[in-house]
Amino acid sequence: MSSIERIKQNAESAKQTIQELKNELSFLNTEYNTLLAKQLREENAKLFAAVEEAKARLVQLEVKNGIKQIPVPTQTTKVSEDPQPPKPVEQKPKEPKPKKEKKPKEAPPAELPVDIGRLDLRIAKIEDVQRHPDADTLYLLKINCGEDKPRTVCSGLVKHVPIEELRDRVVMLLCNLKPVKMRGITSEAMVMCASSEKGVEVLVPPEGCSPGEAVHCEGYTRQPDPVMNPKKKIFETVAPDLHTDGALRACYKGVPLMVPEKGAVVAKTLANVPVK
Repeated sequence: MSSIERIKQNAESAKQTIQELKNELSFLNTEYNTLLAKQLREENAKLFAAVEEAKARLVQLEVKNGIKQIPVPTQTTKVSEDPQPPKPVEQKPKEPKPKKEKKPKEAPPAELPVDIGRLDLRIAKIEDVQRHPDADTLYLLKINCGEDKPRTVCSGLVKHVPIEELRDRVVMLLCNLKPVKMRGITSEAMVMCASSEKGVEVLVPPEGCSPGEAVHCEGYTRQPDPVMNPKKKIFETVAPDLHTDGALRACYKGVPLMVPEKGAVVAKTLANVPVK
C-alpha cells in the first residue's frame, strides 16, 4: 500500500471516529437533559407539597386563633347560565328606636395637694449593713419597715456614719420613692437625715416605735401615693420645706413630724438644717 492510500485510509478512519464521538456526545446530551428535567420535576413536586403543607398549617393556626376561613371557589364551580332575578324584598316600616339617655360624664378625680401627706414616711429598723460591692461611698442596707420582707436600700452614708452605728438602728424611712438602680443594685427606699455642711445625721424616731408605724404632720392629711410619679416631682416640691427647727425636731413648714402618742422625730445635734 502506497503512502497516499495509507493517508487516505487514516483520514477516513479519523472521520468515522469523529462522527461516532459526535453521535455519542449527542446521546449523552439528550440523556443529561432528560435526567435534569426529571430532577426538576421531582423538586417542583416536593416544593408544591411543602407549600400545600405550609398552607394547611397556616389554616390550622388561623382556625386555632379564631380567624374565620372563607372558602375560595374552585375552577369546577359552575355559574348558572340563566341567573334568576333576585326576589323583591318587602320593605318593612322601621320602628323608631327609643333614644338613649346620655349619662353625664364622670368628672376626673381631683388632684391631691402636693404636701407632706403625699410622702409615705414610716418608722423602720436596719437589720443588716454591708458595704456596697461596687461603690465605696454606699452602704447596702436591709431595712424592716413593717412589710412581709425587708427592703433593700442603698445609702450614701459611708463618709458620715460608721457602720457600727447603723446596725439595729431605728430610723425614719421614705417608702414610696420609685425604686432605682444604684451601681447594679435596686434601692427601694431612702433613710431620712438632717444634712448640712457640718455633717449628716440620721434622724432619730421617738422611743418605743415599731417598724411600720406611720409618721404624721399635724394639719396635713396622710394620703401617700403607692409610688410617687417622678414626672410630677412631688418629693422635689415638698423637700425644700423639710427642716429641723431650733429644738432639733424634723418639721414640714415648721410643723413637727410626729409618731402619734410617741413623740417627734429629731436630729441629734443639727438644728435649722435641711432634712433629706
